[in-house]
Order: sequence, then structure tokens, then C-alpha cells
Amino acid sequence: MLQRLLQTFATAATLTLVVALPGRAAELVMVEQAGCVYCAAWDEQIAPIYPKTAAGTYAPLHRIDLRDPAPEGMQFVRPAVFTPTFILIGDEGDELGRIEGYPGEDFFWSLLEAMLIDKTEFDRAIVETTAPSAKVRP
Repeated sequence: MLQRLLQTFATAATLTLVVALPGRAAELVMVEQAGCVYCAAWDEQIAPIYPKTAAGTYAPLHRIDLRDPAPEGMQFVRPAVFTPTFILIGDEGDELGRIEGYPGEDFFWSLLEAMLIDKTEFDRAIVETTAPSAKVRP
């Protein structure tokens, strides 16, 4: 009985540790506006899979309209001018980087991964094994 209890506890502790390790250290703010064809292309090509990727788990998406101010607790270096603009926000609410425009699916993943790796503690190994762009890399 005690052995079973210890095994259950060890399993639960291990699962908790594994789930807690990646953490949420960032958020990706998508600035968009009605009628934006590049926003629509992003919605069609990326939006359905984004939350299922390592990048999407690490930096969940938060959408705002171009005319809206920065969400409470977040600070942008400068206002967004183009749509879509993707602004990486750190855990302190500060802007870490941005992607202005949507250059297409393959370029988007490369730019996002580079920004996450450069500006956060995001692990490249996780990206290379789980992100959709890993399938197209040589």
C-alpha cells in the first residue's frame, strides 16, 4: 500500500515538473484590423495550428485591433502602424521584439522562432522537433 502511494506521488511530482518546465514566459500580441488581407492569410495558414506548437504554448496569442491601446500591463516600444504586427511581450509586460507584416507561412515561423530564441529562454530543441516549420528545414 505504501509503495503504491509513493509511486503515485512520484508520478504526480514528475508530471507536475514536466508540465511546469516550459512555462509561459511570453505572450504574442497580434495587432490586426478589419479588411486586412494579410491578417486573413495568417488566420487561414497559421491560426489553426499556432496554439498547438511549442511557440504557441510558450507565447500564447492575444489579439487586439490596430486602433486599440496596448492591453493593460503591456508596454509597446512604439504604436503598431502595419497589420498584422506581432509584438512579443515578456513576463514583465515589456515589448521584447516585433514582426511587422505577414511574409508568408515559412518566413513567419522562421522569424518567430528566431525572435523567441533571441529574446527569451525559449528552447530551440523544442522548436526543431515540434514546430511546423521544422518539416521544411534542410
